[in-house]
Amino acid sequence: MKQSKKNQNPEMTTTMEGQMTLGVTDNGLKILDFMCTEYVEMEPFAADCKVQGMRDGNVYITEKPKRVRNTPIFREDNSTFSLGRDERYYFVFSMEKRQVKQLPDALVHQALSIAQKVKRIIER
Repeated sequence: MKQSKKNQNPEMTTTMEGQMTLGVTDNGLKILDFMCTEYVEMEPFAADCKVQGMRDGNVYITEKPKRVRNTPIFREDNSTFSLGRDERYYFVFSMEKRQVKQLPDALVHQALSIAQKVKRIIER
């Protein structure tokens, strides 16, 4: 199961012989198992991946890049203010639906609080 890829490091590539089983779980999700039929020593790993199953039976698995989170500059009870890697500022507010009556006041209060903190930093 070897995929040629332009960014693939040939020194880190291992080709293995084996048997692949493709199935579907009771709730309709696809499952794929690969059983290696030769002895190979490698580090165990877990990863989020993109899996492409082709019509001819080939399967290509590519690890997704790790998600990089923005470090918050300020935090409130339900909100954060951060600077993204794209040099944009982000204000994120979240609240459970069952608290809908408190939503307008909490949003205004926390946005104002963070705005005042940002203003103090800028005025220094």
